Amino acid sequence: MSLIYLLDLCAVAICAITSTLEARHRDLDLFGVLVIAVISGIGGGTLRDILLGRLPVYWIHDPVYVVVGLLAGTLTFFLGRKLALPKNFFLIPDAIGLALFTVIGTSIALKLGAPWLIAALMGVITGVFGGVLRDILCNQLPLIFRTDIYATASLAGALLFIALDAYALNQAAAMLCAMSTIVVIRLAAIHWHLQLPRLK
Repeated sequence: MSLIYLLDLCAVAICAITSTLEARHRDLDLFGVLVIAVISGIGGGTLRDILLGRLPVYWIHDPVYVVVGLLAGTLTFFLGRKLALPKNFFLIPDAIGLALFTVIGTSIALKLGAPWLIAALMGVITGVFGGVLRDILCNQLPLIFRTDIYATASLAGALLFIALDAYALNQAAAMLCAMSTIVVIRLAAIHWHLQLPRLK
């Protein structure tokens, strides 16, 4: 297994976990929670593959992604019923999932020959779109529109990864640096309520 493949599976699992933690506040049954967990786990990568013409999308020919999402969602569903977690606990693993998906999406776009700007955008789409689907299915305004710096952290990490990759830094080291940057920015934004200027 390649490093990117393993990270991608981890990202799907983390996204499924965060989606389950968020969905449990919506009084959904197990089936509803698992639908949201799987869709949010594979949603960003699906849109990325469609936009890049990478068809069929990755989970069609490798259902392991769906299985990982189902397992992570199921385990979190039953553990979540027994553990008293803070309401916003999901924000921490969500930051990690954002970092993983962003770097993976950027790396895949670069390998397909996308220009650096498009590769960065594909990284952001991979990172944030699953969460957008999760929030829409949970009938609430998507997190990227109602919270502290989110997509901006994803973009910063994507651009850093592209820069490090251009200078032929070891891929694992470049990924680690970019992911760490995203997590630090996102957690700092949560802690200090850092936001971009608003229209009003």
